[in-house]
Amino acid sequence: MTGSAGDPQPASRPAPRRLAHNSFSALHTRNFRLFFIGQLISNSGNWLTTVALTLLVLHRTNSGVYVGLIAACQYGPVLLLTAWGGLVADRSNKRNLLFVTQSLEMIESFVLAFLAFLPHAPLPAFFIIAAVGGSFLAFDNPGRRSFVNEMVSERDLPNAVTLYSAMSALSRILGPTLAGALIVTLGYGWCFTVDGVSYLIVLAALAMMRPSELRRTPVASRGRGQIRSGFRYLRSVPELRISFLMLLIIGTATYNFTVTFPILVEIGLHGSDSQYTFVYAFFSLGGVLATVVLARRSRIGLRSIVNAAAMVGIAMLALFFVPNVIAACAAATLLGGVGVAYMSSTTAIVQLQPDRAMIGRVIALQTILQIGTTPIGGPILGFIADTAGPRAPILVGGVAALGAAAIGLVSGRRHLADYKSFSREPKPAEESDGVADEASASS
Repeated sequence: MTGSAGDPQPASRPAPRRLAHNSFSALHTRNFRLFFIGQLISNSGNWLTTVALTLLVLHRTNSGVYVGLIAACQYGPVLLLTAWGGLVADRSNKRNLLFVTQSLEMIESFVLAFLAFLPHAPLPAFFIIAAVGGSFLAFDNPGRRSFVNEMVSERDLPNAVTLYSAMSALSRILGPTLAGALIVTLGYGWCFTVDGVSYLIVLAALAMMRPSELRRTPVASRGRGQIRSGFRYLRSVPELRISFLMLLIIGTATYNFTVTFPILVEIGLHGSDSQYTFVYAFFSLGGVLATVVLARRSRIGLRSIVNAAAMVGIAMLALFFVPNVIAACAAATLLGGVGVAYMSSTTAIVQLQPDRAMIGRVIALQTILQIGTTPIGGPILGFIADTAGPRAPILVGGVAALGAAAIGLVSGRRHLADYKSFSREPKPAEESDGVADEASASS
């Protein structure tokens, strides 16, 4: 069936065009398209800074513990403050909140650049500035991620979540690759400078959005016990409760790649800075390739999370056995792909499951488990590397991911047998009640 001449309905589109439309449907929304472009550039700058700061500390100390400590400084405030950051996001105009947080993070990057250009900048200063930046991130992350929910229709939300994962994966290619080039040619200072400049683009993208086209979430009223209510809500939804328990394990022991990768490549495999960034680029390439497949996925549930967690464990074990940097690139590509499958499934459950008035707080809790556990896991894995060898943290991460998958399989058996999943297909009117119940309890 067709509409007016030259305006075919989706069903009559040629297969390649239909595939592209389904895979990138969220990008047809102007506000999300601006957000995607701005965040791609800014996140690439963030990874540029993360890699440069990690290598700067590694070269000045040659210690896995110090590498873990700089990660702890970057993400420690996330552990302590993100619950409040999620509440602020639920109470705020998220676009205005991002103007503030992104501006503060831009200033942080320029301060790091100033320190890096000094002849003998004290090392503790980098740790302090990293901790300040982590405080900004604690409020920026839940605001930024929950803002995705406001820019697209509910039908396009799964695609928007997956494209956001694709953007994050692509930025992990561009940022580390550029870091490797800048470090060996111009030095660390220019890495931080480029990151600072990148924030100007995301601020411009936010300014160009059309507020009238946003699908605003209800603003939470002020009251006592609102953070505790987020925890109570999490406990009341089995899919969230089980997936977050898995994420606690994987976030602490497995997803500390900014600590484990440089130690493995530069100490375990005797590689260089450029080889480390090369491995990280292949890791991110796997994530980008995975999103090409995942972008059209319309059903996501607890089964997806358990399967992906098991694959992460297997990929980590493969990385543990690599004999050289080339093999590490291959294993990292596999790990990047299954890692995006795991994180996008977990994120989709968070984005699509909660009461929309709770989404900032639930995303904040996910952020705490995903990156806020780095201050715990990072130093521990660094210590393990110093005492048991540079490959040992990779082994620990692989075993932890497999253990988390086993816990999810056992704890969620009833939900896996008849698991509820989100579908972005239109719902027939006669099935609206049942399907609405299914969607509300799914990812």
